[in-house]
Amino acid sequence: MSEYPRSPLMGQMMSQPLLISSIIKHADRYFGKNEIVSRRVEGDIHRYTYSDCHSRSKKLANALRGLGVQMGDRVATMAWNGYRHLEAYYAVSGSGAVLHTLNPRLFPEQIAYITNHAEDQYLIFELTFLPLIEAVAQHCKTIKGYILMCDRDRMPAQSALPNLMCYEDLIDSNSDDYEWPLFDENSASSLCYTSGTTGNPKGALYSHRSTLLHSYASTMPDALNVSGRDAVLPVVPMFHVNAWGLPYSVPLTGAKMVFPGPSLNGKSLYDLFEAEQVTFSAGVPTVWLGLLNYVAQNNLTFSSFKRTVIGGSACPPAMMKTLRHKYGIEVVHAWGMTEMSPLGTCATLQSRHLALPEEGQQAMLEKQGHVIFGVDMKIVDDAGKELPWDGKTYGNLLVKGPWVIQDYYKGEGGDVLEDGWFPTGDVATIDGDGYMQITDRSKDVIKSGGEWIGTIDLENIAMAHPAVLQAACIGVLHPKWDERPLLVVVKRPGMDVTREELLAFYEGKIAKWWTPDDVAFIDALPIGATGKVLKNRIRESFRDHVLPTA
Repeated sequence: MSEYPRSPLMGQMMSQPLLISSIIKHADRYFGKNEIVSRRVEGDIHRYTYSDCHSRSKKLANALRGLGVQMGDRVATMAWNGYRHLEAYYAVSGSGAVLHTLNPRLFPEQIAYITNHAEDQYLIFELTFLPLIEAVAQHCKTIKGYILMCDRDRMPAQSALPNLMCYEDLIDSNSDDYEWPLFDENSASSLCYTSGTTGNPKGALYSHRSTLLHSYASTMPDALNVSGRDAVLPVVPMFHVNAWGLPYSVPLTGAKMVFPGPSLNGKSLYDLFEAEQVTFSAGVPTVWLGLLNYVAQNNLTFSSFKRTVIGGSACPPAMMKTLRHKYGIEVVHAWGMTEMSPLGTCATLQSRHLALPEEGQQAMLEKQGHVIFGVDMKIVDDAGKELPWDGKTYGNLLVKGPWVIQDYYKGEGGDVLEDGWFPTGDVATIDGDGYMQITDRSKDVIKSGGEWIGTIDLENIAMAHPAVLQAACIGVLHPKWDERPLLVVVKRPGMDVTREELLAFYEGKIAKWWTPDDVAFIDALPIGATGKVLKNRIRESFRDHVLPTA
């Protein structure tokens, strides 16, 4: 029942629930011949159409019904970006069950915890993950059967998994004579868990309505700007926040879909970009770092790649400038969270910004950007008082909207909203034009002598140095100032830089007291399950680090 008053005069429009199944039906009916291309785990390239995808999705839905899967039941997947995973997206949610994407990069103990917490009934997975699933299966108490995404001839001769089924056998033995059911659009559609860097992961349970609204909004020109003229390659995994909604927004527009499968190294991505004439992609900065290194080392260029969305963590300005100026690729800086389905903001210019000099435009594009319609945001101080939008004052970022969670699955974490707003855990500024910029995570900000130092700016400056491949900044204990910045750096292969050279590189770029007190060089930064740098691990490694006294 609605919580809002009902007008005495209601509109006289058709009542049609917003359901995920409507997307694949639309793609089949109006874009049925358009291609879906996948690099498979088997190593070959698979091609078929939206019509084929719809047919096989209905066969899978029939198979799940035959297995006893009912509305609201959770069905898990552990798979790469590929056509079979896309079929599961629509078969599971479209039938009224709940798609639960499992992140294989989590610790086995976390995977077992999540499957039990979600009460998954079946697990659909790819051959890559057979050893992992066999290792955790005994701890997964609710799973009735396992479905391996492969042909019959690739099924293992023996497996420790109970009730192991072949995906293609299920497809072949079921008809595509299936009518997608109609039900309340607020029904649960998919379940994604946070990466759980502290404590157990928590679930964000999306609805059909929230997913459809998110899909509509994300295709807008000042958001992801997906259209039927694009060939889209989502590098962001389908097991991470539903690949930022691209498995829905791309079929919605009829764009060509290109799936990279498990091969995300620079060469594999570049070859697929060129072979399939990809125009648009999306992923986290660490992936683009690998691609750009490969392209630079081999003196290559892109023939079709025109636009990318970068999110998950802040895009280093040096990387953005390389993509824009060296390769002519438009970079859309985006921000969001698992709890937001995930899109919240995108950094695109408005007409009045086009008159700005290049430096001014670049400064705007480096921000996390403007909200897309449906999301509202504000910054507040620790007492909850709203702070001004002046681009300088930073505070705790809060959001709300129809694709933002109101609580976690099964009430984990208690009441999370603050007066109807979701606290993101980010510290940010908002300028007079409504453009938001993350200065830090609240848990990562450095508190020095009662003042805050944002680490993202310090990391971006370091990564602009030609000898720096990656950088992370953390706060370490200081006897006088409580905390001071320590810069942790990975050098580019074959290049060298000293502590003194890096610290001097900050001169004139920031307030002098923000300059890190020390630099530590390591071989590699720890990367988490979603491609983000694990600062908690770095803090643990350097908790006893002694800063120079002079």
